[in-house]
Amino acid sequence: MAPTAALTADQANSRLHELTVIDVRTPGEYASGHLPGAHNIPLDHLDAALPALRTAAERADLLIVCASGARSAQACRRLADQGITAATLTGGTTAWTHLGHDTHRPPGPRTPWAMDRQVRLAAGTLVLTGLIVGPRWNAGRWLSAGVAGGLVFSALTNTCGMAKILAKLPHNQPEATDLNDTLTALTG
Repeated sequence: MAPTAALTADQANSRLHELTVIDVRTPGEYASGHLPGAHNIPLDHLDAALPALRTAAERADLLIVCASGARSAQACRRLADQGITAATLTGGTTAWTHLGHDTHRPPGPRTPWAMDRQVRLAAGTLVLTGLIVGPRWNAGRWLSAGVAGGLVFSALTNTCGMAKILAKLPHNQPEATDLNDTLTALTG
């Protein structure tokens, strides 16, 4: 069956047994709940995973997943540029969970925060800080204005610079062993 450019959550659920699912969210987001059998390769590490993804795509259709579909669509374009065909999950894990499909989480008492929650905390903290220090230090108001402008730009372009910055924090990085294990599983 020829891969489709995009699959809805219901289409993906019915084909899950025949797909290789790649989740391009950060490890923290992935740990907060992912599609059954999904492999985590953060978008920032996609280029290093190209050989393994090429091998996996030869065995089964690839489904690329993120939270909303924006990063997975970007990943699909990057893979297509390398001659690797992949489909994206329309609406991402948000649509998947909204329809009540099963998600897996690692065992443990603490669930990492999803990237959108991290962005809301960082943006809110920066705006509040700018408003609090603004009366005594005028440059503080520019901090609030800069974050507001960034949020508007993010909405208009469907990108998020703050998420890209937060994704580089240590708790959002895969451990080398996790990424190596994933790449080995895809090629083995």
